[in-house]
Amino acid sequence: MSFGLNRILKNILPKRLFYRGLLIVAVPILILQITISLVFFDSLWIKTNKGLTKALVSEIVTIIDIYDNESQYNKKIVTDLYNKNFSFSVRFLKNEKLPDIKVERWFSPMDRTLRRELKPKIGQHWFNTISYKEVVDLRIKFRDGVLQIFFPKERIQVSSIRIFAFWITVPAILMITVAMIFLKNQTRPITKLAQASERFGRGEDIEEFRPSGALEIRKAGLEFEKMRKRILRHLNQRSEMLSGISHDLRTPLTRIKLQLAVIKDKSLSEKISKDVDEMEKMLNEYLQFASIGAKDKTETFDISELLEEIILKYENDNIKIKLKKNIYFNGRRNLITRCINNLLDNSIKYAEKISVSLEKKNSTIIMSIDDDGPGVKKSEFQNITKPFYKIDKSRSESKSSVGLGLSISSDIIKSHGGDINFSKSKLGGLKVTISLPY
Repeated sequence: MSFGLNRILKNILPKRLFYRGLLIVAVPILILQITISLVFFDSLWIKTNKGLTKALVSEIVTIIDIYDNESQYNKKIVTDLYNKNFSFSVRFLKNEKLPDIKVERWFSPMDRTLRRELKPKIGQHWFNTISYKEVVDLRIKFRDGVLQIFFPKERIQVSSIRIFAFWITVPAILMITVAMIFLKNQTRPITKLAQASERFGRGEDIEEFRPSGALEIRKAGLEFEKMRKRILRHLNQRSEMLSGISHDLRTPLTRIKLQLAVIKDKSLSEKISKDVDEMEKMLNEYLQFASIGAKDKTETFDISELLEEIILKYENDNIKIKLKKNIYFNGRRNLITRCINNLLDNSIKYAEKISVSLEKKNSTIIMSIDDDGPGVKKSEFQNITKPFYKIDKSRSESKSSVGLGLSISSDIIKSHGGDINFSKSKLGGLKVTISLPY
């Protein structure tokens, strides 16, 4: 049961640190203010109003007694005194009836208290607290007419309620506003660190990160900057090493090609030449795989237009396209081009019919490539993106294939914050689905 409750709370509570911190600050303040308001409302305001209303009703009963005993009291003198000392306005409306329209507010504490006090002491009556801003209109059935009494609202309602509501609400709003400003300043460095980590994880070139904020956040930012520099140093060393390998290996290959030109045995020359070409192709694949981390400029481009350009270069009528126009993506154009080329090359190598589609769903760009080739077993889906992995060595047309095409494509997509998935195609072969954040 506690596990289920924790799960519900996790789903209800906000996910961002700023709003969680705001809850920690705001909830106690609101609970305290509500508690104080309820205590004040119950113990002071309602009880005070009840006492004032009781006193008012007693005065009204006295007026009714005066009108009942015409011979003993001078009604005009007494009503004038009431009007002078208690701000009452009393008059008798002969041959009048009580209004049929009810204007009592059941949700109003003032109306509720007045109704509760009038009912046991006075017979038929009607009152209106909303038609006039400062006074209450009370009408009481008396003999053959109606006794109408106007009295100030302040006689049955404490005027300090508005002041109390103002001073209990405004400080709470000010405190929460100040807390929001401080929390925003504290979470901003964390947000900047997260953004820098995300950009660096996608392979984008970022400037030197300057830590800010609290001591713990500064320490995290400093460690991130150290890690970033170590990774960049490692990538630079790898690039320099690969450049040296490329130079060292291409030089003897060039010499071998020159020597093959003077060999008289053409059959032997052709065999060796094929081996040299295979070695050169393998070397290019290795260098292409290792250069994925190279820094390309991030730009915003129309991915539907790019995909159309790539497919047109193949000049293959068996490739059917279904593209939605004007889908823009912020990324490295050259790497996306290399990824699409690798996937299309695989499909063209093993299949005859190919279908390419592009669409946008919510905040995701979805690209899919279907073919009617031999396909891949479901158990191999998680292995085909591993470097140098081959499903069936006999399937390859060339021994120079080292199994890096899908691995390169997978790394490119993931470096852009996307995902690549494989499934059974409707055409009978393999379906590759690429998801990129829009």
